[in-house]
Amino acid sequence: MHTETIIQCLKKHGQLLDSEIAAATGIPLATVRGSLPDLSERGEISHCSITRFNKGKAIEGFLCRIAGYVPPPAAGRKPAAKNKG
Repeated sequence: MHTETIIQCLKKHGQLLDSEIAAATGIPLATVRGSLPDLSERGEISHCSITRFNKGKAIEGFLCRIAGYVPPPAAGRKPAAKNKG
């Protein structure tokens, strides 16, 4: 299937909606939605069902990200607070 393409897209762009994955990769939305449960079962991605509202219109979809991936801190971030005492 297109699982490797979907994984590469998520690695490149981070957390995305299924419709955004379809637009970025050129894979039909139905195919992307069919691949997500397989990737989730294998533990490669985490996904959840969401409803977003765009100008009052409900948009149903799946929000996806690479499982266990924590992005690096942004450049210029202040160090963590130190405990006094």
